[in-house]
Formats: sequence, C-alpha cells, structure tokens
Amino acid sequence: MFHRRCFSLLAISLVLSLPSFAQPTQQPSADDAEQQANAPAETVAVAGVVDDAAIRQRLTKIYDAASKAGWLTNSEVILDSGIVTLKGQADTDEHREWASNVARKTEDVVAVINELTLDDSVDLQSTQEVVQSSLTVLWTDFLKRSPLLIAALLVLVITYLFAKAIAWITHRLLDQRGIRSSLKDLVYQLTSIAVWIVGLLVATVIAFPGMTPSKALTVLGLGSVAIGFAFKDIFENFFAGILILWRYPFDRGDFITCEGLTGKVEQITIRNTLIRRLDGELAVVPNATLFKNNVDVLTSQPQRRVRLICGVAYDEDVDESRKVIESAVLSCESVQGKRTVEVFAQEFANSSVNFEVAWWTGSRPIDIRRSRDEVVAAIKRALDDAGIEIPFPYRTLTFKDPAIAQAIGAAVETPQPDEAPQPDER
Repeated sequence: MFHRRCFSLLAISLVLSLPSFAQPTQQPSADDAEQQANAPAETVAVAGVVDDAAIRQRLTKIYDAASKAGWLTNSEVILDSGIVTLKGQADTDEHREWASNVARKTEDVVAVINELTLDDSVDLQSTQEVVQSSLTVLWTDFLKRSPLLIAALLVLVITYLFAKAIAWITHRLLDQRGIRSSLKDLVYQLTSIAVWIVGLLVATVIAFPGMTPSKALTVLGLGSVAIGFAFKDIFENFFAGILILWRYPFDRGDFITCEGLTGKVEQITIRNTLIRRLDGELAVVPNATLFKNNVDVLTSQPQRRVRLICGVAYDEDVDESRKVIESAVLSCESVQGKRTVEVFAQEFANSSVNFEVAWWTGSRPIDIRRSRDEVVAAIKRALDDAGIEIPFPYRTLTFKDPAIAQAIGAAVETPQPDEAPQPDER
C-alpha cells in the first residue's frame, strides 16, 4: 500500500513537471536584451548609498586606462542621483558596449545613458603602421622560408633536367625498336608529364612543410573536378591528342585535308596539331577538331590516282583518239604504274566526245600538280601531231521567222570594205 502511494505521488510530480520540459528555451532577442539593460533596478537603496562623486572617480579611472589603450577618446562621466551618462568617442562598437556594461555593473548605479559615439575618422598614421607591420611580418616570414623556397626551386631545376634525360633515354630506346614517330612522341610527352607531376609534389612538400604527399594528392583530386569543368575544352583536346598519337591515323610529314584545310602535318602535341598550309601559312588546329571531323590523309599511300577530261571533235575517230591519248600519257615521266593508265570515252558533250583519262602519280600535292601539267601538255602535243581536233564549243541558233534568218545571213555574207571613206577636207 505504501509503495502504491509513493508511485502515485511520483507520477503526479512528473505530470506537473512536463509543461516546463515541453516548453523550449527561448533565447532573448536584441530588443529584449536592450530593454532588460535599460530597465530600472529591482530595488533602489535609500541608506548607505555610495556618493556620486565616488562613482564618478572610479569610472573615470577605468575609462582613462581604456583611453591609454586607444579604446576611448575624450571620455566624460556625468552622474546625477546614480544615473550615469557617458560621453566621448569609442574606436569600435564592442568597446562602446564594454564601457556601458562597466558603468552598469558599478555599485549603486541605477541606469546608464550611453552617448559614446564611434570614431569614423581615418587615421593615416595608424593605417601606415598597420601596413608596415603587415609588410614586416611578410618579409620576416619570407626570410624564414627562403631556404625552403630555394630548395624547392632547385628541385624544379632538377626535375627539368631529369625530364630531359628521361626523354633522351626514351627516344634512344624507342629508336632501337623502330617504333613510329607519333607513338614515340606520345610516350615522350606522357613520361615528361609524369616526371613533372612528381617534381611538383616534392617541391610543394619542401616549400610547405605542413603539406604531405597525401594531402597534396587530395587537393589535386578535388581541384581537378573544378578544373575539369572550367577547362573542359583543354582536357578534351588533351585526350583527343593522346588518341590521335596512339591510333596513328596520320603522322608527321603527312598531307591531310580537314574542314577545308589542306597542308602538311609538322608536329602533333598533346593539345593541338601544327599544319603547314600549301601557301606556307602555319595553322594551329585543336586535336578535338581533327578527332571529331572527317580527315582525308592524302599521303597514306605512296601513289594517288589523278583524273582529267579531254574532248575531241565528233568528226574524229574515237578508237584512234583513245590510242593517241593513252600513248601520250604513258610517255610522261611523272606517271607511275604504266599498266594502270586508263582512257575511257565518257560522254557525248555539246561540242565534243569526252574521254576520262586516269593515271597514278605521287601522293603529295606538288606531285599531283606537276604530273597534271605534264600530262595535259603531252596530250595536246600528241593530238596536234595526229591531226585530231580539240574543238571549241559550238552553238546553233534557230530562228522561227525565216526573214530574220535571211537578214542575218545576208549581213554576214556582205563583204566589208577594206578602208572606211575618208572625210572631205574641204
């Protein structure tokens, strides 16, 4: 029975205490804090009150000490029946509130009227002192770290020399194996990048002792995401260059055509390809452009087929004309593959029977132009020697009105005088 009564009393006490726990604790706002600070004291003493002069003397000593520290300027304390009025200037808002709190916590102070203003004037001397202090700290820190910076610079120089040595050794080893030049360039560039990454990590650890290789790699990994978004085109060209060098669609010295650009490939780097145009201009083409668009490799084979159209008059013998043209092409020195010279009658044109002439020559653009020039000249000479006509275009005019045709015919047949009549000088 006793235990039941104890349990009931405990339950009642918990229920009565629940509202106090259920209500969340509210932090006083700024307005509430200001009202609480300016509220009058709960009890105002009547007997044994400290004199206003003593309170003023105590606060004046405290504020004078703060003035020496630069917190307050021209501070003045006025008391009237325990009410403190503060006048003067404070350098910051925090020091202004500090002065108010000091007066409020002084014995027998009833209220505080804070009339301290903030000093908004620009002190050039103090600004100069701050700048000089900052520069002094920077210079001192630089002098302390100068041995580490010099060591990091030496590491970078050693990295440069080591990268050159590795490149030379790589080229020697790959030359002995007879690997193509584009693959050698790829291995050389990737090896140089790896050496520079290691060198930069070592230099960073030396220059900043708190930095470890794991932290540096973490920063590099986090930064690579932002760099990847910011320099998307650069990374796209980088990977396109690796694929171009690895897959070997073209090599240095090849002539290619891409997006209206024709020229000789002079160098393939990780980011771009240098192409020398046929007119001598140097074009720097991003690798992504070459990787995503159609590229015609003109010199992928040692020979290329060239075609041209040659017409003879309708009065000439087609078979005889074919033999003359074929023998003329075979006589040219620039024509390669003598058995692959082809001459076919192609079409009946407006004023001639056209032959398609095809032959093989060198694959470079200059070889094409030289061979075409030689073949055209040889065909012209051979047809002239054989008496075969290469006709001009003929046009036949038909008039519906016979009178107009007769008039034009009469005008054409009328002989023209050799000399025009001289004017009479009289």
